[in-house]
Amino acid sequence: MTTNRRTLLKHIGGTSALIAVAGCISAQQQGSSDGSGSGDSQGGSNGSSAGDTNGSGGGTAGNESGSTGPAGSARAWYSLPEPEIPARKSAIEAFNSQSEHSIEGADISDMQKKTTSAIPAGQGAKTFEWAHDWVGDYFQRGFVVDQNDDLGVTLDSFTSAAAEAIQFEGNVVGLPHAAETVTLMYNTDMVDKAPKTVSDMVSMMKEHHDPSNGTYGLSYPFDPYYTSAWLQAFGGYYFDPDKEQMLGVNTKETVRGLEFALENFKPYMPNDPKYEPQAAAFAAGNAAFAINGPWYLATLNEKGVNYKVTSLPSPDGGTVKPYTGITMWYFTKGMEESGADTAAARSFIEWYVTNEEHLLKLAKDQGVIPVLSSLVGSDELPSEVQTFSQTVERGVPMPTHPKMNKVWPGMETALISAFNGDATAKAALDQAAKTIRSNWE
Repeated sequence: MTTNRRTLLKHIGGTSALIAVAGCISAQQQGSSDGSGSGDSQGGSNGSSAGDTNGSGGGTAGNESGSTGPAGSARAWYSLPEPEIPARKSAIEAFNSQSEHSIEGADISDMQKKTTSAIPAGQGAKTFEWAHDWVGDYFQRGFVVDQNDDLGVTLDSFTSAAAEAIQFEGNVVGLPHAAETVTLMYNTDMVDKAPKTVSDMVSMMKEHHDPSNGTYGLSYPFDPYYTSAWLQAFGGYYFDPDKEQMLGVNTKETVRGLEFALENFKPYMPNDPKYEPQAAAFAAGNAAFAINGPWYLATLNEKGVNYKVTSLPSPDGGTVKPYTGITMWYFTKGMEESGADTAAARSFIEWYVTNEEHLLKLAKDQGVIPVLSSLVGSDELPSEVQTFSQTVERGVPMPTHPKMNKVWPGMETALISAFNGDATAKAALDQAAKTIRSNWE
């Protein structure tokens, strides 16, 4: 997953994205903290005080690993859209109020840049939150470390997919707390029922697509992560380290998938394929359908859009296979050092990923898909979260192999080129393959 994609869907994916489209966005400062002090220190004093737990209580924070040593403090980095930040601050406050340890959180605008510069210099946070696709690359580069022998949480507490995603070559480099993928949403003021097939969806999009009056059939960021469901629907794939031909971006099956997406979806979308204008159309009530992820629901709820979440429609002759991700708290290089600050970070992570009350509230308020086994399939989960969970089960986990990080940029360029009509699907993907192989050398 590229930094650009993640930054867009996390920062621009919130209400600030819609303001940005109107030219009124103010840039978020990298490393803005919800506590006090520099965003670069390994530890740091606690800037949060006990307050409204926002449903984050339950359990005894700080004792999961049997910690009886001195109190420690640590920093935790994350990258969130504005609507999700208050809940994160409340969670940290809840932990701090219950634990002998303290955590100071900071919202980071460019997580890849920040982690790759600060962690090697010994100035990074003890932990940071991101999707699992950095596991292999960051472990090989020495940015994250194994903590398996020190954990007070067993991996069978989570779904098997989540437990597998946080490991590389047997090393446990973090703990998971949520799943992610994209699925179909529809505006209930415009659409009465969900389409079962792509053909049904095309008929509905035609009915509502009227760009001259500012309405569209579909709101759909056209990038490698979002479109993976179709590019992989007919036997195609981006990258598979277990195949003799690891790189599959320009196989005939992947090309067919891109041609399918261009033929069936592009005609009913806003002209700009990037996240901001696509997401803005549905959030403003001006599109019949959207394909987006659970991070988008907080924005829709805030904007008062009447919507429902449903399964991706079936393509004729294929099976949808979207990429899925596991959101996790990574153990950074700074946690190699034993001591109170490392114990603080580990205690916070274990508390966060196992606190049922907190995770259930996130599911209800933000559409977060839990991976804690005790919550998966729970009747207490909102219907939209259950739908996302079903889509996750149909999807393909993003590869954790270090080579995968070089796949995203070439694919992003290819999809934009094909969307804009600058190249055919085959030509665009052939060029992507050349670029990726060159970047691997």
